Amino acid sequence: MATIPEIKHLADDEMQTEVIPLRPGDTPAPVEERDGGASSLAVFLPDASVATGAAVLVCPGGGYGFIANNHEGVLIAQWFNERGVAAFVLRYRHAPYYRHPAPLEDAQRAMRIIRARATEWQVDPGRIGVMGFSAGGHLATTLGTHYDAGNPEATDTIERLFCRPDFLILCYPVITTYPPYAHIGSRDNLLGENPSPALVELLANERQVTADTPPAFLFHTDNDAGVPPENSVLFYLALKKAGVPAELHIYADGPHGMGLGLHDPVIGTWPERLADWLRVRQII
Repeated sequence: MATIPEIKHLADDEMQTEVIPLRPGDTPAPVEERDGGASSLAVFLPDASVATGAAVLVCPGGGYGFIANNHEGVLIAQWFNERGVAAFVLRYRHAPYYRHPAPLEDAQRAMRIIRARATEWQVDPGRIGVMGFSAGGHLATTLGTHYDAGNPEATDTIERLFCRPDFLILCYPVITTYPPYAHIGSRDNLLGENPSPALVELLANERQVTADTPPAFLFHTDNDAGVPPENSVLFYLALKKAGVPAELHIYADGPHGMGLGLHDPVIGTWPERLADWLRVRQII
């Protein structure tokens, strides 16, 4: 029988080197987290002796209404650091006062910051992915399908950099904005209760996949009662149709929002499937 992966839990300040605001003048989170207005990037760097040069921008879930920062943020960063990968946990703006495009703008800005400071953080600017859980998975796929090359005329040099991630890691992600598989709570928080048809279409990310969408690893459970697994299936099929490499794992049983699944000997094996995929893709 598979064993539960061991992980040594560390306090935030034992791991992260800094928490930085996304923009000049911003106040780093968790200031006034209840209003969804705080945005920041927590930096978690691996020991130089094991660093691979790869990096991941981590987008925790929370239905676009809060940030599940511990089990879908800090613990994920620790898992990556132990495997030599730099991790950057994003606290993005969300409801009730912020809707689209605020979360996407925060993710784009975070990706540009990582590339701007790649040399300082010993990161390969061509091996920076994005990982998202639940609604954070929707944000990750939004970044992966709504990126840009940067603004060469920007006075802020960070804004001149491209924000396309090099790979996607999607864990029980929200993908579609259309019934019957949409997670309506996330959609309402992101788009409002009566969004225009054009906005619903734009953020149905399974419909935005192209041949240039980054390769993806997807993980879900068949009986996910929060976000139906069809979300992952729809995105996987869209990637396949576009000729984009993808790997999909659907486990038979497991609750929504389990993070690393450390307390389940079956679900707790999914991170090693991810590690295998990262090796196959020569990311680590």
